[in-house]
Amino acid sequence: MRITRFGFGAWAAGGGGWQFGWSTQDDADSVAAIHRALELGINWIDTAAVYGLGHSEEIVAQALAAWKGSRPYVFTKCGMIWNENREVDYSLRADSIRQECEKSLKRLNTEVIDLYQIHWPADDLPETQEGWATLAALQKEGKVRWIGASNFSREELQAAQLIAPVTSLQPPYSLIRRDIESSVLPFCKEQGIGVIAYSPMGSGLLTGAMTRERAAKLPPDDWRSKNPEFQEPKLSQNLLFAGRVKSVAERRGVSAGAVAAAWTLQNPAVTGAIIGSRNARQVEEIFPHADLTLTPEEITEIIG
Repeated sequence: MRITRFGFGAWAAGGGGWQFGWSTQDDADSVAAIHRALELGINWIDTAAVYGLGHSEEIVAQALAAWKGSRPYVFTKCGMIWNENREVDYSLRADSIRQECEKSLKRLNTEVIDLYQIHWPADDLPETQEGWATLAALQKEGKVRWIGASNFSREELQAAQLIAPVTSLQPPYSLIRRDIESSVLPFCKEQGIGVIAYSPMGSGLLTGAMTRERAAKLPPDDWRSKNPEFQEPKLSQNLLFAGRVKSVAERRGVSAGAVAAAWTLQNPAVTGAIIGSRNARQVEEIFPHADLTLTPEEITEIIG
């Protein structure tokens, strides 16, 4: 796959009412955001079965059904499941993944998934390996074109590579989440594994729109309200990074989010960045600046 530097992230399109939701989301806004991103030239959309407990995949399908241009790649994930009480659980057992794949194909209204990813590794390596072997089997059967991982450690990637090649890794990576720089990113570069960074804007912390007051008032059904990055002692340090990003953005005449995303792409191991957007306005603030590159001086200023 040849992917654009930015891709559309459809996590928020799942809406609220589930454990890791982003509070209430208007479906029409989600569709408009996807269409605007496609108009601006992006060629991939990232979603997951668990986002909105299937709803995000349905919204992606709805948006693409009304789209008249070239069809983008559609990436989705498996391994996070839910019950009739909307409680989220995890399974990488073969039969569970096969059921998930069939349901995702149906929700996405497609015969094949472009990139199928394990959302999270299991607590024990043998189950993770069982899940990866199942993805490899689905690939051979033509249900999915490429297979990738999300949130894997270097050791988990190495174990997966013994079963079948890993096309890509989707890790969290941003100014406030840099732990993968020492081991995971060098391994991916060495092995030719594509890296698509999620939360490059720190889930909103680095957009310039987050304040201490706003963080304190996040609604209970917004998963960030319970996240330590949005609480002290981490919040002050994160807002300090956000201030530096905003200063660079103002001088460059672009949004802070565009600068935060560009920072992740200055690492040679990173192939693309997932940009989550809830409406067309947010898309227009960031996606036109996919080719933005930062100077060494700006990178030093941001890191501090």
